[in-house]
Formats: sequence, structure tokens, C-alpha cells
Amino acid sequence: MKRLLIGLMGLMGLMGIASAQSPFSLEWHGFVNPHYYADSRSVVGGREDMMLFYPKPIVLDSLGHDINDGWQADMLAITARLGLKVVGPEMLGANTMAYIEGDFTGSTNATINNLRLRHAHIDMNWEHHRLLAGQYWYAMVIHEIMPMTNPLNMGSPFHCYARQPQVRYEYHLDGFEAVAVAQWQLDNMSQGLLNGVPQSSTLFARHCLVPELNAQIRYHSGKLFVGAAVNAKTIQPVVNTTGTAADGTLYTSLSYSVFGSLALKGVTFKAQTLLNNSLYEGCSLGGYLMLADGTFEDWHFNTVWLDVERDTGHWRPGVFMGFAKNIDYGNTYFVHCFGRGHDLDYLWRVQPRLTYKTLTGLDFTAEAEYTMAGYADPVGNLRLSLSMVYAF
Repeated sequence: MKRLLIGLMGLMGLMGIASAQSPFSLEWHGFVNPHYYADSRSVVGGREDMMLFYPKPIVLDSLGHDINDGWQADMLAITARLGLKVVGPEMLGANTMAYIEGDFTGSTNATINNLRLRHAHIDMNWEHHRLLAGQYWYAMVIHEIMPMTNPLNMGSPFHCYARQPQVRYEYHLDGFEAVAVAQWQLDNMSQGLLNGVPQSSTLFARHCLVPELNAQIRYHSGKLFVGAAVNAKTIQPVVNTTGTAADGTLYTSLSYSVFGSLALKGVTFKAQTLLNNSLYEGCSLGGYLMLADGTFEDWHFNTVWLDVERDTGHWRPGVFMGFAKNIDYGNTYFVHCFGRGHDLDYLWRVQPRLTYKTLTGLDFTAEAEYTMAGYADPVGNLRLSLSMVYAF
């Protein structure tokens, strides 16, 4: 470990010398974020359930006890993050920048605590145009209105939370923005039948050749930001890599969103509504059904959320509220169900928080998160969490 630290210090020193002799400037930043959390019952989630979606249903053992009921707790620091921003000279008439960032949440539950790539993209900005290529926020993640909750889920599954390799084009004029995105898959994969077995894989998207497409229109004016988005995802839900080849049938789903934020006298309001036809890859709700005749059918969620925070001073209280309704709840006429939340009639969450900011990089947050899942027998989970952030 000592040799590794010495090597890293030497490398950063050499990079500093090199940057002083080149047209590129380097800027390191990141944070360390120890996080303690306790749940009143078992939950559907990821990364040791730090990424919480909703509580698990009632499951009775032979004595009639609910095996998912009961408190459990954990503490993790896997969201510790390090990023590097590289600002370069003007190229092709554009201001240029590259960015790379990683944390230790791993790309799957099996690789938790391993270094994971979060962002890695090239950014070119002209007067009215922007071109971004690389790994960046999933297009249905509107990062300008990201909920300010502290746990890893950041408002999901009501708000999308993922990153995808993509090409993103933006046109800016007098406060208006038009955005077009073509994106592919890596960590967040579609579900389907691979060699006859239901599972997640990038192959369902790769075999259809068509990237996931997204278009947005936005408007900025002072402290007001509003916009709308439409998302089209096409996959081949059945892929065989051994034996008989699949017939190549494609499935396309459309999702829609309206979003906005407003800052008034030190209080920021953020809100979004989603029609989720199939946003499983975005850590949200919805999906699709495979019917007995081999055709596919959407099942939909309507989602709405609101985040309010006082964003001035040392003490910053806030609250997140979300509600989702399964439009096709009760539909059982299928052979396979792919997605998240099909057995839920509804889902709602209330999540108050209180953050103390030293304003010098050190923050403390206490949060309570109550999520009610509308199974046939509804259940709720209370999550209590405490965290620190040391940002640099």
C-alpha cells in the first residue's frame, strides 16, 4: 500500500509538471461519503440495498411469520468519488473539455467495492451548439433537476438514475434548447430471453442495431427551467447464441416526461412527471410483457415527484415526495414479464431531510425515507440514514 501511495503521488506530480508545459489544464475533484442506513423491512434494491427501490412483499414462513419484516442496518462508503476535468485549447472552432469520473459502487452487485466508471466523455461547445460523446447521464435523467436526496437512489424509481454511452447534440438560442441523444447500453441492461432464460444483457439492444433515441425541448429564463422529453427504445427481446436462431422480432417502447425547476427566495422547487412504458434500464418502473403468441405488449406506470429544498445558509431542510401508479395492474395474460414493479398497484414515498453545511466542503445529513408499496397486501418501509460528505 505504501508503494502504491508513493506511486500515485509521483504520477500526479508528473502530470502537474506536464500540464504546466501543455495547452491542457487538469482539475481533480471528488468526495468521500460514509453512509449509515437502517430499514424496517427487507427491500428491493441494489448495492447492499443502498440503492433502495421499494419494500419487499409479505412472505410467510411455516409458522406464519413475515420473513421480510424486521429491522436491519448497514454502513458503506462505496460512493467515494474521484473525477478529472481536462480543459483543452480551441479545436474546430469549439471550446473543448474531457471529463472522467469513477466511484466504488461496482457495475453489478457482485462487483460492489470495485472501481466503476461513472462518466467519461468529450465535450465540444460552439456559440449555439454542443456535442458530447462518451458515457454520460441517461437521457431521461434530467440532471438539472436531480432530487437532492442523499442516498444512492437519488429519487429513483420515481426519477431515473443511470448513465449510458451516447452521442448528445444540443442547440441553444435565447434561452431555448433542443436536445437529441442516441445512446447504447453497458451497466444498465435490458431484460429479455437469452437462450430461453429470462435475464439482463446488452445483447437485446445490440442485436436490434438501433440505439435508444431521445429528444427534448427546454427553456431557461433566470431561475426558471422547464422542458419535455420523448424517449424511444428498441430491443430484440429474444436472442439465441446457441441452437436455433431467434426470429429477430423487435419491440419498441415510448416514454414521455415533463419537468421543471424554480428558485424563489432561497427555496428551490423541482418536479417531474413520467409516463414510463419501459424505463427499467433507467432504474425506474415499467416494462413489457411477452404474450403466448410471441408478441409483446407494454405495461405502463405514471410517475410524478416533487423535491423542495431551502438552499441558503448552513441549515438546509428539504423533502422529496413521489407517487407512481401502475396503469396495467392486474394484467396476468402473459408468458414472461420483463421490467420493474409489475406486481405493484401503486408506490409512494415521503422523504424529509436536514443537511448542515459548513460551507467549506464538509456536510452532515439526517434523512427519513418512508416508502409504501401497493401489493395485494400493501407494505411500508422506513429507512433512517445518517451521512457525511467531505468534498474537495
